[in-house]
Amino acid sequence: MLSSRNFLPFYRKEGCIMNNLVSKCMIPGLDHVIFVRGSGPHAIDYGLSGGKSPKEVIVSRKCAEAVLRGAQVYVPGVLACSAHVEKGDVVAVSVAVEQPGADGGWGANITRGTILQGSPADPYYFERNGLYIGQGITMLSRAGMFRVPVGVAVDMNCRVFDLPSFHDLLEGEIFLQNLPSIIAARALDPQRGERILDMCAAPGGKTTAIAILMQDEGEVIAVDRSHNKVLDIKKLAAEMDLTCITPYKLDALKAVRRSESDDFAASHFPQDVVGIEERIEKTSMAASDDLDAELVPQSCDVNSKNGTYSSKAVERKIMRKMRNGPGRNHCSGGRVEKSKGFLPNSFDRVLLDAPCSALGLRPRLFAGEETVESLRNHAKYQKRMFDQAVQLVRPGGVIVYSTCTINPGENEGLVRYALDTYKFLSLASQHPRVGGPGLLGGCQLSDGYTEEWLRPGEEDLVQRFDPSSPLDTIGFFIAKFNVSSKAA
Repeated sequence: MLSSRNFLPFYRKEGCIMNNLVSKCMIPGLDHVIFVRGSGPHAIDYGLSGGKSPKEVIVSRKCAEAVLRGAQVYVPGVLACSAHVEKGDVVAVSVAVEQPGADGGWGANITRGTILQGSPADPYYFERNGLYIGQGITMLSRAGMFRVPVGVAVDMNCRVFDLPSFHDLLEGEIFLQNLPSIIAARALDPQRGERILDMCAAPGGKTTAIAILMQDEGEVIAVDRSHNKVLDIKKLAAEMDLTCITPYKLDALKAVRRSESDDFAASHFPQDVVGIEERIEKTSMAASDDLDAELVPQSCDVNSKNGTYSSKAVERKIMRKMRNGPGRNHCSGGRVEKSKGFLPNSFDRVLLDAPCSALGLRPRLFAGEETVESLRNHAKYQKRMFDQAVQLVRPGGVIVYSTCTINPGENEGLVRYALDTYKFLSLASQHPRVGGPGLLGGCQLSDGYTEEWLRPGEEDLVQRFDPSSPLDTIGFFIAKFNVSSKAA
């Protein structure tokens, strides 16, 4: 689904609406939304010719999930490639789905930059028989794919699923988003001039939707614990020309600041001063490097410019980063503001789109197996975040809680916890109402724990989106709470 700031110009520009693949949303109250429909699954030819396998590119699981949603193969998603691939070659594209390891963890067992020789003797040969997702034409040579940080690596021209591309189309005017996510922002019902908190804001789709509904008047605070994701929110807000959004790097579990004095350090020290935890981490890393240097003193060189020593251990670390690409915690560049948290009762409305087991996402190539214990741990984590949200919203305010999972323990179970723990909270009706009712009752888990869900009369005050329903959306859940006087 596309959420557009101004639907009509896009609608007119497209004329016949791309052979009915794009159509106006007919749900009342969602005039700014258009539906984008895909086609598939399609039968695709692997490309065997005379018994000879085609050249091949292996991509990560997350990249493959994006390709199955209609994206191209971008450089960061490429893990391995056949030898002697040049720009313009036709290649088969497969996905390296994680496998269980001897240590009990999960991994693809492929180091970024691996050369695929195409021989059954190749230790990675079995990976290429895992899941084939289409064919494409390389936009870069093999060397280029592992030298540049961004860009399209493979232009997919033969897919299992086809979707029209909106890459670079009307940038700043439209944003691709799932329908339940659009409805979650609408359910919050933000008003002009209000102060609103988006607690887990990345990648920023709901944040920008809220700002647009407020007509860019008021203040939307968007927080995320990842530096790079906060940069993405800043970039999206700038592209959408929205000035009321202020993004911060902040762990949602530490969102409540007890007093103004808690912010003393932030106001008396420069923004780029490294925090205590980060200094400890850097110190321990440096100590590790020094230890390696002591073990191999003959391998140390002096940098003639600044007199510093560079050990082989440091050089190996640098080479690993160059070979494997930036890790999940490495900064992609740019500055973001860090927050020490916010005072209680300082927001009119709070959106908590909580991290979850993501059992509702489609398509999803599972990287591991969820267990009863891991699902319960998700729910515990979400309750701690919800406790923070309750403290931050003012009396008379609103909290909207949402997830992209179909697990009742993370959805209806959280609602039961909220209503039983905080007597000043009550479920509120949602507009527009598109999803189905919530689940009543509860269940007893294998370890004897009884999980309680909704009670009669509450089921129609939440929205549960079932992937198997005729609406054909991802799995999703939305609950909206009114906050009365906390003193009561």
